[in-house]
Amino acid sequence: MDNEILELYEQVKDKLTIEEFQAKINDISKENEDLGFVDDYYAAEQVVNNIIGASKDDQKSNGEILNIGDLEPGSQAAIVGRIMSISNPKSFKTRKGKSGQVCNMELKDSTGEIRVVLWTENIKLLKNFKEGNIVKITDVDIKEGFRGDNEANLRPRSTITHFKEADLSKFPEYEEKITDIEDLVPETKANIIARIVRIPTPRTYEKNGKEGKVTSLELKDATGEISYTLWNKNVDLIDELGLDAGDSVKILGAQVRERNGELSLTHWDGRIIKGDFDVPEFTQEFIKIGDITEQNNIAIKGVISKLQDIRTFTRKSDGSEGKLRNFDVSDDTGSIRTTIWGNDTDILLTKGDIVKIIGADARFDDYTDSGYSLNTNFNTQLSINPENLSDEELDIFDEIKQKVSQIKRLSEVEEFDEDGIEVDVIGRMFAIGEINEFQRDDGSVGYARSAKFSDGEGRVGLTFWDQKAKQEYKTGGAYKIENAKVRLGMYEVELNIGGSARVIELPEDSDQARFLPSFKTIETMLYSHKSIADVEEDDEGIIVTGRIIESSDVREFDRTDGSKGYVKSLEIADNSGSINVTLWNENAKKEWNVGDAIKFQDPQISFRNDSLEINVSRSTSILEPDESEIDDLPTYDELKESIYVPKTIEALEDDDRNVRITGTLKEVFGNKILITKCPSCGNTVDQSSDDFVCSFCGEPIDEPRYLLMVPARLEDDTGEISITFFDNLAEELLDMKKEEIINLTDNGSDLGPMEGRIDDLNGLTVEVITNVSFDDYNEEIRLNPKRILSKYY
Repeated sequence: MDNEILELYEQVKDKLTIEEFQAKINDISKENEDLGFVDDYYAAEQVVNNIIGASKDDQKSNGEILNIGDLEPGSQAAIVGRIMSISNPKSFKTRKGKSGQVCNMELKDSTGEIRVVLWTENIKLLKNFKEGNIVKITDVDIKEGFRGDNEANLRPRSTITHFKEADLSKFPEYEEKITDIEDLVPETKANIIARIVRIPTPRTYEKNGKEGKVTSLELKDATGEISYTLWNKNVDLIDELGLDAGDSVKILGAQVRERNGELSLTHWDGRIIKGDFDVPEFTQEFIKIGDITEQNNIAIKGVISKLQDIRTFTRKSDGSEGKLRNFDVSDDTGSIRTTIWGNDTDILLTKGDIVKIIGADARFDDYTDSGYSLNTNFNTQLSINPENLSDEELDIFDEIKQKVSQIKRLSEVEEFDEDGIEVDVIGRMFAIGEINEFQRDDGSVGYARSAKFSDGEGRVGLTFWDQKAKQEYKTGGAYKIENAKVRLGMYEVELNIGGSARVIELPEDSDQARFLPSFKTIETMLYSHKSIADVEEDDEGIIVTGRIIESSDVREFDRTDGSKGYVKSLEIADNSGSINVTLWNENAKKEWNVGDAIKFQDPQISFRNDSLEINVSRSTSILEPDESEIDDLPTYDELKESIYVPKTIEALEDDDRNVRITGTLKEVFGNKILITKCPSCGNTVDQSSDDFVCSFCGEPIDEPRYLLMVPARLEDDTGEISITFFDNLAEELLDMKKEEIINLTDNGSDLGPMEGRIDDLNGLTVEVITNVSFDDYNEEIRLNPKRILSKYY
């Protein structure tokens, strides 16, 4: 509490404690937090006045009428003057998010003038007053305004009354002179009566790090036309007053500006009054779309028959980002492509909306069916679903809306026999593939992505291109696709989703999505669930669900085009068995945890390394199983018990997978544990010098790739069998990293330093999880270990 407030407290300290005084200050501040002039000192004054009444000096200043020229900042007074102007109220929000309003009056007497500020609860007092009235305002605070002039702020208890005892000689005359547009003079204030011809969309701008907005109304009277610019908060007057093209308005106190020899009006502290004023009627002429030629400043009405997404671009002039949007407008005579720019793209548009466009320019356009396109500008007015349409227009537009809003069933689309037809469809997304990057003939990079789409009655393939390919889509999500182009594929009808198409995700509770079968229902219609044991080579249209029991590290490789590729292996299992999975590129780089449940929709099943495996193709979706599917899977611990079955060497069969074997290592072969590989093709090569070429692919090898392997025999009480540990398992067996071994053995050319360590492996007992395969060369079965569970002597 500062010293000034403490001085006020001295007047009432015998009536309440300092804590009670502060609490009352807080109450008044909270009640008046929307008012810009209420601070703690003001609230403290109110507390004191409420307790002991206003002092004699205060009573004198509030009761005695002071000349405007005698007012001083810091005083409280009652003032009388003639209202010379009243501004429109402006809305604001406090820092706490509460809404309020403020407006200004200009008050004059023979000694001077003052700006009077009215806040939210004061503004209602203005309903009985207008410019020219002489009024008395009580209980105002005189402050220094932002221009350095005095400013009078009304308090919540201030009053405004007509001052009937006024000596008119003490007040200037008020004359509401209306100036014709042709008689306006630069750098003056003027009053005009005119009709609004056009209201363009407000534009945003940035100044000193803050964003503002501006728009310029086009006005017309019997003598001419002029633009009337509204800035920032004043732009809101369009909505607050319900202004529209064709309205007549009286504008008081407009600032007349001149720029490049042309006059314009600017709104500042003046007032806009909407009413039925004596000004010539203005009828906007609208042209039929079929009659459009190359011409400027035209107006059309029609239905949005095709709508594209907003596109961004970089301006060549300054490198800034711009926005545009294209859509087609149709009436009963034709259609025309229309482009809107900047802030106009923020207007909510929907296919089937009626649109009114005033002030656009038509140009020849070889790329449109009509031969013309329509371009808007900063002065264009764009109105969506306007009122005051004639019954004839409504009938025409309703007929067009029914045609353009028609949704095609996918069962109909499946029967199409012509390329290039544009359709709108609704369905659920399935089998969303990876993004495929390619190079066009002109050297530019393109992107493509495939998916399946179904509404429960039919199914079509989708191909997304470029930006549409890079968007995120939800498998099973409901979508509406507009302007999709039919393409007759080799086996089925497909839809191309390019730059002019729109993909709109539908909320599940929307009317359109509610009529779609559920994801589960459509999935059951399109795919059959198979257990791992029942999977067969070349199976199509299946779903395989399992739990991850093995996950390898990601391996990077070089493609033939020089780009990097990525591959990763998983092993999944269910009640019936297990199967390997190969993941590529983006899927390979994702985090997959052992024990997680995973679901493959429409995978490719192939035979590789003497066993079936799942390959994730572009049409395969990797999904998280739903609760019922997870409930049908064993837990990871249960799978370990059922999948990792302990066996003796004697009991092994050549197709065993994931068996658990315990044995002792013998005959560990240490003469060649590092195999040199070509990094391009993976072929084994002999490194006879530092500079050599792969004999298989012909590529020079600067840095070979090494394969670490430790072959041995494994023995238990029932027999013995060959076993080879590769890379990670060999590192674990030797307790050394491959890089250490390479450096220690001079890139594998001298294994001497490793001989003792390798010999020490003889007699080591290991427990491993392993697959069994038949070695055609030696005509015996051998072990391919996957995991070392334990090792000990």
